[in-house]
Amino acid sequence: MKKWIAGMLAVFMGVVSLSIPFAGLHTAEAGVKDTSDKKLKIVTTIFPEYDWTRAVLGEREADVELTMLLDNGTDLHSFQPAVKDIMKVSGCDLLIYVGGESDEWIEDALKSAQNKNMKTINLMEVLADSIKEEETVEGMQENEHGHKHEDEKEYDEHVWTSLRNASTVCDAIAETLTEMDPENKDIYQSNAEAYQKKLSALDAEYQNTVENAKQNTLLFADRFPFRYLTDDYGLNYYAAFSGCSAESEASFKTITFLAKKVDELGLNSVFTIEKSDDRIAQTVIENTKAKDQNILVLNSMQSITAQEIADGTTYLSVMEENLKVLKEALN
Repeated sequence: MKKWIAGMLAVFMGVVSLSIPFAGLHTAEAGVKDTSDKKLKIVTTIFPEYDWTRAVLGEREADVELTMLLDNGTDLHSFQPAVKDIMKVSGCDLLIYVGGESDEWIEDALKSAQNKNMKTINLMEVLADSIKEEETVEGMQENEHGHKHEDEKEYDEHVWTSLRNASTVCDAIAETLTEMDPENKDIYQSNAEAYQKKLSALDAEYQNTVENAKQNTLLFADRFPFRYLTDDYGLNYYAAFSGCSAESEASFKTITFLAKKVDELGLNSVFTIEKSDDRIAQTVIENTKAKDQNILVLNSMQSITAQEIADGTTYLSVMEENLKVLKEALN
């Protein structure tokens, strides 16, 4: 996919450079005053960034044009930008993106950005001190289709699964909005602080749940994009694949290992992530002694849709629901 994106970006940029003068993006024809919408344009790539920005904006949300690129359920790792996506990135005032390997196309798009005064928030850079390398734990099937060179480090992109990381990013969003719109500094700072209190309260609930749990190990018959969450609370885990893996079929060796771990640890649940077809989880359970474990789902928020947002889904509501699921699994 990366090669395809790199090959098409040149074509996309050519289209962008030709089309933007006619797109009404902060332009005016000769002798005609520009009356186009002057709202601040903020583009986020994924749902957590979008929802954090909404929380910091608060009552100011109506005064900006806030866009989430991946709003149709496409997973971050399989997203292929269209011309309109690159145009949105190129012409926005503030871009908030993860900054990992899946965002390589953005780095290329920024080199040809039409708005030279654009500000960016790269989550991986903001959270530099707490970024973790991808790891392969015991029993995990290695990604056969990976493209990492031996001398390259591969970092775990799923930083948003940590409530503590969310709080840090909200600080960065508030600071950047203050720089861009200093007249409303108090609003952004106040909204960020109020939201961070909610994050902190939920963080404490997670900590209390884990400290009083009967179990401290999660087993995923799926990809595992929750390392930041488990590390926050000292949980152990086993998984079929790493969080960024492209694999969809587990080997007999992987299935057998996970089934034996379920038996060995006396686990009553096997996890999948959202939108999984559960096939691997069902096969793992079929190979355990009891064969009666529950299949539970933790939502990694990688494919939240615009419709779900319209129906009231928020970052906090997803994390609250994930906590309920954890309580069931750990007790």
